[in-house]
Amino acid sequence: MALLGSTVAREVGLRLLLCPLGSNNIVIRTVCCSVGIVLPVYSTFKAIERKDQNEEQRWLLYWAAYGSFSLVEVFADKLISWSPLYYHLKFAFLVWLQFPSSGGARHLYMCYLRPFFLRHQARIDQVVGSAYGEMVKLMSSHQAEIQAARTLFTTIMASANQILRGEVTSVQPQSQNVVEGQRRIISDSGSDLDD
Repeated sequence: MALLGSTVAREVGLRLLLCPLGSNNIVIRTVCCSVGIVLPVYSTFKAIERKDQNEEQRWLLYWAAYGSFSLVEVFADKLISWSPLYYHLKFAFLVWLQFPSSGGARHLYMCYLRPFFLRHQARIDQVVGSAYGEMVKLMSSHQAEIQAARTLFTTIMASANQILRGEVTSVQPQSQNVVEGQRRIISDSGSDLDD
């Protein structure tokens, strides 16, 4: 009976993964995110920690290819969102990018990204430099707001950390104390009338 249950569960899982249910198919979208981001982040971490330059370069090429793909995807979203097989194709593309034997990321980088960036490097450097300068101006003109947001964020994180560690004592809401205080006053004055 357990064998039958596992077969049914596997079949249902494969159907959810492989059956195109439109752009709202959360299973295939989650798989794409896991394969496209979660696994590469961990693999990049391992390559950095092992100080393996070949693996580091492999994952740098992947991130360049993935970032470029994501940029194109943002602008082409309205065109591709209607396709029922889009996330299945994206899944296959991300797997192709990662497999060392296929060399997908290296191929995409060497054949398309590198020539594009070499051809437009001066203009891209100019745009990036200008954008960076504007960002520095914006940050410097809003230092007080940034500091307030940083302080608020730090306070919230410290409170959340205390709650997670169980260090916060139970505090009754202020309005409840006021009502109890009024009740005491009324009952105290009522006892004066009885005497």
